Amino acid sequence: MAELPNSSPPPKANTKGQEPDQLSPEDKKLVTLLSSDLSLTPKPYAQLAAELDLTENEVIEKVADLSRRGLIRRLGAVVAHQKSGYKANAMIVWLMPEDRLDEVGEMFAGLPYVSHCYQRRPVADWPYNLYTMIHAQDRERLMAQAQNMADMSGAQKWRILESLKEFKKESLRLTF
Repeated sequence: MAELPNSSPPPKANTKGQEPDQLSPEDKKLVTLLSSDLSLTPKPYAQLAAELDLTENEVIEKVADLSRRGLIRRLGAVVAHQKSGYKANAMIVWLMPEDRLDEVGEMFAGLPYVSHCYQRRPVADWPYNLYTMIHAQDRERLMAQAQNMADMSGAQKWRILESLKEFKKESLRLTF
């Protein structure tokens, strides 16, 4: 497969040394089910177990094994932030010196109002190499958070890209 111009390099093996193609067919089916919504029942793993022809304990053990192997990081709820009072959000793009990217990226990632923090390769006419997504109850607070991030990082060049309209938002659903 040819690499696209300015594309990111292929993903590295995860820190546990396990590649996704080393998943067993049963693991793939479990990961596919886990990437969908779990049922709102007292025993959601029991329902998964029935779909996989396993016991509930076997499913729990497989989830723990996938986590130990670094193939899944976490399971969690997705909160509809706008419905919960967070009406303002924006992507902020930052131009950071290469030697400060890790330091600033980790600092930003630790802020409670930052949901996403990525390093990306700059492209022609767009020099930004650090991207953050921030959320606030209102635009005024959002702007104050952005300014705080600029002050704490010493950023000289950054831009706020406010979200105006949401066309799609859903969790990634894996299928193999």
